Amino acid sequence: MTELGNLDYYEIVFPKLGLEFTVKSEAFTIFGMTVTWYGLIITFGLILAMIYGFRQMRRVGIDSDRAIDAVIAGIIGGIVGARTYFVIFNWEDYAGDWKSILNIRGGGLAIYGGIIGAVLVGGIVAKLRKVRLLPMLDVACVSFLIGQGIGRWGNFTNHEAFGANTDSLFGMSSGKIQQWIVNNTAYMENTLYAQGINLSEDYPVHPCFLYESVWCLLGFVILAYIFKKKRLFDGQMCLMYICWYGTGRFFIEGLRTDSLYIGTIRVSQGLALVSAVASLILLIVIGAKVKRMGSDYHFYCETAESKQLLAEADAKAAAYEKKRKGDVELSESDRILDADQTQDDSDALKDAEESETDTESEENKQEDE
Repeated sequence: MTELGNLDYYEIVFPKLGLEFTVKSEAFTIFGMTVTWYGLIITFGLILAMIYGFRQMRRVGIDSDRAIDAVIAGIIGGIVGARTYFVIFNWEDYAGDWKSILNIRGGGLAIYGGIIGAVLVGGIVAKLRKVRLLPMLDVACVSFLIGQGIGRWGNFTNHEAFGANTDSLFGMSSGKIQQWIVNNTAYMENTLYAQGINLSEDYPVHPCFLYESVWCLLGFVILAYIFKKKRLFDGQMCLMYICWYGTGRFFIEGLRTDSLYIGTIRVSQGLALVSAVASLILLIVIGAKVKRMGSDYHFYCETAESKQLLAEADAKAAAYEKKRKGDVELSESDRILDADQTQDDSDALKDAEESETDTESEENKQEDE
């Protein structure tokens, strides 16, 4: 196993790849507030996910103008859920310090809590806005993979989400990681060693953030293709997302050293296994039922309700565009009228000047005589 020396605090190295980076968590400071790369990267991933998602709404029969309220509510619910989940399982670090609970700029968001919060709050608003939940979840879950795949690089800038020591090609370390290991001897003795996990600052560790990022982006490519070409029923992409992500997270979580525990059980690993198995069973059962139904099964986008709502949205958009063009034409007419009036005023002034000149000439002529 490759042995490391003492690294600078912000220095990240991949010794077998010959790569070395200096990575600070802070991006810049504005108005006295520090903006972190973690927040910027997650925001960037979220924006890309939303761009993709809104472009797919019509494919599943959803009016994007109605869906936007549910999306915004889902984002807010996801952030609150992710933070709440993380704080609950790390309560000893936050008890009595409410300000630290609200400070998410440096990390501390749990994906499972985020999914629960997003589906719960977004689902309620979708119901109120008459947006059908299953096709909405199909779009959202494929989009999730973009946000997760990119967002995991926020962990890279925080030097976190790493695993046990490894001699693999992708093994990495940093001065910050080394310091964390040295400062958390008690945690390792009480938790990690009991799980048979040895962790030393002298050797590289698994870059679990990288594994999960690659897994999510690969999943997006596969699910986006199925979504476009092979979707069999509403809700299928949601179940496939849960199965795909749960399977990858089960194995990746087993490598991590910062897992949330209940006793000796890794919470995220247990949820990943249950979720993956349950979603796989549902995929098989519902898929078989839909195949038996044959042409009797209809996607939501094929229903009269969906077609009516989309037709109303198109009519509303057309009316707005017509009004906008009418305003432009009116403004153009006003400009032409203004120009004509200006020309008329100019002509009148010229005529007045010529008349005044003629009068003066006539008076001068009479004086001469």
